Amino acid sequence: MNVRVYKDDKAIGSAAAALFAACVTEKPNCVFGLATGSSPIPTYRKMAELYRDGAVDYAGVTTYNLDEYVGLDHDHDQSYYYFMQENLFRHINVKEENIHVLSGIAPDPEKECRDYEKAIETAGGIDLQILGIGRNGHIAFNEPADAFAPATHVVELTESTIDANKRFFTSVDDVPRRALTTGIGTIMKARAIVLIATGADKAEAVRAMVKGPVTPRCPASILQFHPNTTIMVDEAAASLL
Repeated sequence: MNVRVYKDDKAIGSAAAALFAACVTEKPNCVFGLATGSSPIPTYRKMAELYRDGAVDYAGVTTYNLDEYVGLDHDHDQSYYYFMQENLFRHINVKEENIHVLSGIAPDPEKECRDYEKAIETAGGIDLQILGIGRNGHIAFNEPADAFAPATHVVELTESTIDANKRFFTSVDDVPRRALTTGIGTIMKARAIVLIATGADKAEAVRAMVKGPVTPRCPASILQFHPNTTIMVDEAAASLL
């Protein structure tokens, strides 16, 4: 686990985008694992800037997003598909047919999860996965639990996660209570991982991830066992290290 501390989220975004650019340069048909939330937005902005400047060509890239809310279709303005379109996909030349996001309205959510897992495997796995971390140490929607989830699955969201996400909805009652998410095992199969954390409210989770015991009660702690993980944090998030 390689921990890097940066001045602010903009500096992190530039550094993380450079890793994605290097991945495309080395392997033009690479597979990205992508995340939503506030943490990756500066990275996505820089990725779009690199495309506009002609520095990176994403035409051969395939993407798989980590998760999606159960009950929200792709047109819903709080769906993660919509988020990705607004914050990245509309701004680069990745092909629509190469974009993959779990369906929150799949008639059989468990089958949707199984099919998604198989699709990632068929694509050859994730070359570079970007992650954020929740205040309770969750990655993707893998909440603190008694065991690490091995594969893509349906999850009941904790009150902590619901509370953190309520700012995006009209009221807390509108926040979905369930989600589809790639599992810890799926994430750990990625050949390279970059996790981004900013702000003092993430400091305790970052400390537990980096210095605490490896336990499913802090899902991100499993990254201590990954052979190629880069943790990018600002000074506030690194304050307890």
